[in-house]
Amino acid sequence: MTSLPEPTSGRFDGPVHRFAVRAYFEDTDLSGVVYHANYLRWFERARSDMLRLLGIDQRAAHEAGEGAYAVADLSIRYLSPARLDDAVVIETRAEELRKASCRMHQLAWRGDLLLSEARLRVAFVSPSGRPRAQPSAWLDAFASILFAPEPASKGSQ
Repeated sequence: MTSLPEPTSGRFDGPVHRFAVRAYFEDTDLSGVVYHANYLRWFERARSDMLRLLGIDQRAAHEAGEGAYAVADLSIRYLSPARLDDAVVIETRAEELRKASCRMHQLAWRGDLLLSEARLRVAFVSPSGRPRAQPSAWLDAFASILFAPEPASKGSQ
């Protein structure tokens, strides 16, 4: 039996994580435009895979009763619509790191056209929902990208 392909996790370019998605029929409304809530799903997938690439095992932390990340604050702007079959790249960068939270900025691009952007704060919370310090290895992982040199350009989409 041949091995099955693994899902893509995106890649880092300096401090920027890039994650590709495609707009499928299920993502669109009746007019063929991507429904606004689907950008939130794309942003979440990109953040989750960014964490996985950093070695942050959210599932293990949750199963061990340590806690989980929760979106504590979010603002989103929609600038141009994505449409059926568009290839979209989600860029994520950490902007501020605190003991129990991290601020991030996410951009959705179709080629050189900015479609949407979100600014958010994710907090690490205990199983009871109270903020708690992130594991020190996770803080170190975030610090490694927070202070990484910027890429020369946005890159090819």
